[in-house]
Amino acid sequence: MGEIINREQHQSQSFSEHLGNGTVLEMVLISGGSFLMGSPEDELGRRESESPQLLVNIPQFCIGKYPVTQAQWKAVAVLPKINRELNPEPSYFRGDKRPVEEVSWYDAVEFCDRLTSLTKRQYRLPSEAQWEYACRAGTTTPFHFGETITSELANYDANYTYAAGVKGTYREETTEVGCFGIANSFGLYDMHGNVDEWCLDDWHNNYEGAPTDGSAWFDDNNNLYQKQGNGVLRGGSWLLHPVFCRSASRFSYDWAERVSILQHFGFRVVCEIETIIK
Repeated sequence: MGEIINREQHQSQSFSEHLGNGTVLEMVLISGGSFLMGSPEDELGRRESESPQLLVNIPQFCIGKYPVTQAQWKAVAVLPKINRELNPEPSYFRGDKRPVEEVSWYDAVEFCDRLTSLTKRQYRLPSEAQWEYACRAGTTTPFHFGETITSELANYDANYTYAAGVKGTYREETTEVGCFGIANSFGLYDMHGNVDEWCLDDWHNNYEGAPTDGSAWFDDNNNLYQKQGNGVLRGGSWLLHPVFCRSASRFSYDWAERVSILQHFGFRVVCEIETIIK
């Protein structure tokens, strides 16, 4: 029960941004396609916010191979300010290869803006649709590696189980990105657990009226620095139960306001494909 029954190898197209002092940001090309966003009614742990399922058409884009690391964060945080100051070393659990955490949604947006200024390519947070499409990588199961999850595959509170899974190691801290050696078929790591990842969208209680083109869902203007209220977090974290690590899981509680800074909040970045091929 809950054992690893198969490992596969896949190839992906990628490019690297050199951020200085040997620090590299690896980006993976995600081919466009269509998928059902949200969870089916019979999925264990499903919440109403994951419904109704909707068919979304996603243009190709590039996304970070890993969550943004502390080394990557520091390299960008020392660049000239665009709209707000950034702490070069905000994380509670220190380590260059660990994901950056204790960063707000606004901090993540500033990081993307500075990265855009440095590279002359358009970087931003992923939309919810892009994030879920990238996480699923063509799968329809609760996790990209199957029906359940174990602490040999991801970093979460393994005192708790999901479906036929078994209890495992609760590490009580972040782990170095990619340390489990488990990527999905798109070549992305740590999509389940480690740190919750900020998305670009405004929070909505369900998918009624959600865009079907993969774009971020905004209620008002798209001036990011003027936005108020709650953002959206995806992927689960080292702190949370496995049910929150599902591909479809999305949440935004009181502590998920855009200004929130917690030890399990991080992010990864998206790059618009048009700015790469110019």
